[in-house]
Amino acid sequence: MNTKHIKISDYDYPLPDQRIAKYPIEPRDHSKLLLYRHGEVSEDIFYHLPQYLPQGALMVFNNTRVIQARLHFRKDTGALIEIFLMEPAAPVDYQQIFQTAGHCAWYCMIGNLKKWKEGALKRQFEVNGVTFTLTASLVRHEGNVQTNGTNYWIDFDWDSSDISFADILESVGELPIPPYLNRETQERDKTAYQTVYSKINGSVAAPTAGLHFTDNVLAALDAQGIVRDELTLHVGAGTFKPVKSEEIEGHVMHSEYIVVHKHTFEHLLQYGCCAIAVGTTSVRTLESLYYIGVKLESNRDASEEDLHVGQWEPYEKGREGRMVDGITPEHAIRNILDYLDRNQLEALHTSTQIIIAPGYDYKIVKMLVTNFHQPQSTLLLLVSAFVKGDWHKIYDYALSHDFRFLSYGDSSLLIP
Repeated sequence: MNTKHIKISDYDYPLPDQRIAKYPIEPRDHSKLLLYRHGEVSEDIFYHLPQYLPQGALMVFNNTRVIQARLHFRKDTGALIEIFLMEPAAPVDYQQIFQTAGHCAWYCMIGNLKKWKEGALKRQFEVNGVTFTLTASLVRHEGNVQTNGTNYWIDFDWDSSDISFADILESVGELPIPPYLNRETQERDKTAYQTVYSKINGSVAAPTAGLHFTDNVLAALDAQGIVRDELTLHVGAGTFKPVKSEEIEGHVMHSEYIVVHKHTFEHLLQYGCCAIAVGTTSVRTLESLYYIGVKLESNRDASEEDLHVGQWEPYEKGREGRMVDGITPEHAIRNILDYLDRNQLEALHTSTQIIIAPGYDYKIVKMLVTNFHQPQSTLLLLVSAFVKGDWHKIYDYALSHDFRFLSYGDSSLLIP
């Protein structure tokens, strides 16, 4: 199969607006769970998930935390400008940028840009009863606005060396719920649109498969002997980007920042490089690790930037998603561990742009917990690849059995 020539129109299905969940089920672990096991489909309630998993398996979660990434400024003319934080520009490190005081810079999407031709935007904010001023300035280079693809470099300055950028977002930022919910962000979204295990600030969209987990479900996983591990992939707004090209070769995947700690690689080796992934973001990270390990086979001294996984790497040189030059997943993971040891690193920091579509052969992920995704989306392609093209059976069942779709919707456990 030539993956690049897949027609996205073959991955369409009818999704009425009333099937899109506008709000989450409460409590969150009472959502419905579709079970796809070796071609057979049934259903249960999410809090029963642990009983369907093999004892002593490794389960991997994405611990990213959604930031309040939308900022609104009003010009003197009355025009409302929306700035949507996309990725750090200075400093480029996520952890550092939230701790900065006085100044930082981000690449941003801008709403109503045509009304912001020149000059800085200002707005006041309050922290602990004290009022400060936040200033946003478009950065220009030789007269042109500085961009990174479709995102604009914006400098942020504020009049305090004691207030961090994280404090500012907590004060004036708005949580960016998905556009297809067609509603304003509400106070309840601040907790509902975060996983209970979220820790690391950086995402502008939630890893939504994780929204169903509660402390009770996590405790039940522990009781089942499931070993839980975490990695970080900061989800970008590109996760909602529709495929507009007729064939997926014309679609440019978004790049996302990943962090994987040493103990995760050790766990992967301990469990034969077999994992249950919670969500497509965990899938994209885990599967990217294989190709990072392949790079290190021929370039032991690569920088972490060099280890970025490109969109089409799994399909180059006739690979068609298969193992490269006989390098097993275990071999690839050992290469990464050796790399961390040589460079005295406790974690791998890099990025991935991988696209997983039919024709791809999964290396590490053996089971998947995931929500129901939009028609003609790259996430639906990922699911189709995982179930060897059997996605219609899953989605037909969900549509005919009153399942709720997308970010706040129900979930599925997929066992090919």
